[in-house]
Amino acid sequence: MKNVRVFLGYSMLVLIAISMLYPFFVMLNLSFVQNDSIFSQAGNIFYSGLTLDNYKNVFSQIPLSRYFLNSLIVASITTLGQVVFASMAGYAFARLNFKGRDFLFLVILITMLIPPQVNIIPLFFLMRELHLIDTYSALILPGLFGGFGIFLMRQYFLSFPKDLEEAAKIDGCNLFGTFFKIALPLALPTVMTLALFTFVTTWNSFLWPLIVTNSEGMRTLPVGLAIFKGSFRELTLWGELLACSVICTIPVIAVFLIGKKYFINDIMQGGVKE
Repeated sequence: MKNVRVFLGYSMLVLIAISMLYPFFVMLNLSFVQNDSIFSQAGNIFYSGLTLDNYKNVFSQIPLSRYFLNSLIVASITTLGQVVFASMAGYAFARLNFKGRDFLFLVILITMLIPPQVNIIPLFFLMRELHLIDTYSALILPGLFGGFGIFLMRQYFLSFPKDLEEAAKIDGCNLFGTFFKIALPLALPTVMTLALFTFVTTWNSFLWPLIVTNSEGMRTLPVGLAIFKGSFRELTLWGELLACSVICTIPVIAVFLIGKKYFINDIMQGGVKE
């Protein structure tokens, strides 16, 4: 009976994995098919007449490399800043005693309940007053701080053994030395989890980059892809669109594959109660 349950469980997981991976498989394969043959081969498992023309055409029609570079710069800097600031703030809320600590943390938690769309208009006016519209600063600054990252890191540092801190103090480490040399390296799984979520969220962000960018040279990939699709008049170039979608997906998959070990370790740690 146990073997049957295990078999059914694995079978269900395989079916779920196939249902999630199949659309990506189709997208990848059809991106190598000519536009006039896409719909005739959409239901096939193996495709004929594969070509690289879609990728060549999309790079010649729009500045895709510029969009890619902009998204990479914004996502990388935002992720780095989010990790640094959230880690330091989370450690301070978990380990330091200062006046108004609990109230300030409550305010941060409340900000997590506010939909991001509510903040768009005030943020836009703020960026305009600072003369940052259509710059990297406008794309990066709002994402450097977030309540979720602070909450995540605080929860980890609350379970951080105090014995290690006391041992570090005996060895002569000050507060910053204890944080950077002891606490932060041990928090690597949680840090990588936060970095993964931040990178994916920033990379896929559409509404904010659409609002604060005016020139073609500052557009990110999601905005550039949407404008490219909107430029079609009589005929939709599905091959080029699928090629753009594949290019948009590659960095996210790469980041997940690099950080999946730490991400899984963090989930396993969170599931064990000491």
